[in-house]
Amino acid sequence: MKFTINREQFLKGLMISAKAIGSKSPIPVMANVKIKICEKGLELTGSNAELTIQTTIPFMIEDKEIIRDVNYGETLVANKFITEIVRRLEGQEVTFEVLDETIAKISDGKSDFKLNSVKAEEYPNIDLEMTGAKVQMSYAEFKDLVDQTAFAASTRDQRPILTALNLEAVDGELTATATDSARLAKKTVHLNERCNFLANVPATVMSDVAHLLDENSTVTLAIGEKKVVFALDGTLVTTRLVNGEYPNTKHIIPHGFSYFLEANSQELIAAMERVSLLSVDRENVVKITMTEDSVEISTKSSQVGSATERISTFQYTGERLEVSFNSTYVMQAIKAAKCEDITIAFLGEMKPFVIKNVKDESHVQLVTPVRTY
Repeated sequence: MKFTINREQFLKGLMISAKAIGSKSPIPVMANVKIKICEKGLELTGSNAELTIQTTIPFMIEDKEIIRDVNYGETLVANKFITEIVRRLEGQEVTFEVLDETIAKISDGKSDFKLNSVKAEEYPNIDLEMTGAKVQMSYAEFKDLVDQTAFAASTRDQRPILTALNLEAVDGELTATATDSARLAKKTVHLNERCNFLANVPATVMSDVAHLLDENSTVTLAIGEKKVVFALDGTLVTTRLVNGEYPNTKHIIPHGFSYFLEANSQELIAAMERVSLLSVDRENVVKITMTEDSVEISTKSSQVGSATERISTFQYTGERLEVSFNSTYVMQAIKAAKCEDITIAFLGEMKPFVIKNVKDESHVQLVTPVRTY
């Protein structure tokens, strides 16, 4: 096999496929990137057995020739080395050629590299067929869905199901839910398709796909029984669904609140960031004390000291209330709401409270207070 390719496009493709190749692959052959030149263009595939990304670089992009001097074929080369070589070459074009099925030669006319290569047949077969329920979403819809929920999923492996984003489609509405048991984020979007499905997709994969999209693109999801495939701009991403039953969160959002705080999002975040500088515990606990006349954020540590800051722009309804919480959780929830003024509704000192943008009913955040002594 042989081809000459625009270096910039080659590097971009290698970096996309590399997102699926772990630093410590469970299967040694999967430390390689699969490079295949065929009638579609250049296919680059990376996988770690759980996640697979295949991206295709076409021969032409608009009127510009990207790939020329082609002999079809496929091979495997070490992802780590090929990516760094292409990154550091200075020529505008790179020629890639396989010699005797065991050596891959990479050259830009000035520098020449020879890497050991492996026959493509040794790579595991990966199912990239788009089977099951299909849903298409715009960049903005998909990015909002992920940005406003995925951060609340668990990053710990003790309960694998909580590392997933729960996607439930019912008659044209898709609801994404994430929780790590201390907080919850939920977002609903309207779909063009009236399909029904329930799937637990790894939250990290949803975030990776959101970063691969650009502003003018769309993404198609195909949700099967055991896997989900994302199709976007010449790239396919597939991952296994997370096994298990997701916790029932349908009736977890409380109602009938007694205390309401409306404040400027940026001022509230800035105050929490400053005050939590003295929070030395793992949970970054701060306390908010609210009356109709003042809102105060504070923290206290016997090892370090204390800090207090008053909010100047607010409206509070209710009797005096003190609530302690993980400031990181609340700051992330406020940022996810994407609004200038945030509303926080409380039931009491130790009851979960809700953070929301009152102009966006499709999105809600729930945070559990922290008990302090």
